Amino acid sequence: MLVVRVPAEPSRHRVAVWRELRRIGALALGQGTWAVPDVPVFADGLARVVELVERGAGELVTLNAAGRGERDGARLTALFTEARQEEWSEFIADCGKFDAEIDKEINKGKLTVAELEEEEQSLERLRRWHRDLKVRDVFGAPAAGEADQLLTACVARLEDYTERVFRAAHGLAGEEGG
Repeated sequence: MLVVRVPAEPSRHRVAVWRELRRIGALALGQGTWAVPDVPVFADGLARVVELVERGAGELVTLNAAGRGERDGARLTALFTEARQEEWSEFIADCGKFDAEIDKEINKGKLTVAELEEEEQSLERLRRWHRDLKVRDVFGAPAAGEADQLLTACVARLEDYTERVFRAAHGLAGEEGG
């Protein structure tokens, strides 16, 4: 558990701490109170939080916390998993948007190298996001498996689109191979 206090002004320090806590997947429990599972994958992020709090002339108290009973620990695990589930759901929606974008470009016949580069950047963003979510999903949210499958499907869609762009760029519109 983290109890964080950072002066209100300048606000950039409070915002930086808040953003870092959100980035590492900390669970907001209340005003300035956050929870993070005590596992090594969070160590670097927590070190950055400490640095940002100090930079902002704030205070941070880190506590090892255990619930008063099994129910408390189970509730924190459930809350943490729910937060990851929400993130996975957002990721899944973005995979759908990626797929729809590829469909749109194919249907419009927009098979250009510039568009391909844009789609490659979009896929790379999805890969980074997936990697980050995978690391902080320490309890295994239910949607993680679907997200894995959709990312694989996005990779295959980009490979198909790449082949179409290659054929268009080389005047091989109806030919196979290349």
